[in-house]
Amino acid sequence: MQHFLSALQSVLAAFFGVQSEDKRQTDFKHHSPITLIAIAVVLFVLFVLAIYATVTSVLNT
Repeated sequence: MQHFLSALQSVLAAFFGVQSEDKRQTDFKHHSPITLIAIAVVLFVLFVLAIYATVTSVLNT
């Protein structure tokens, strides 16, 4: 579970653009690229769905 949370933290930091180069290199040494990509895709889809739901809600009121 700690491994997954570490990967999730890395992806979130990358999304916001606040991840240092040293941390990025460490992440790619300790985490599988497939895991990082999968987490990023899921978070991106959730983000797009949240925006869609918000816009739909605002337009319907």
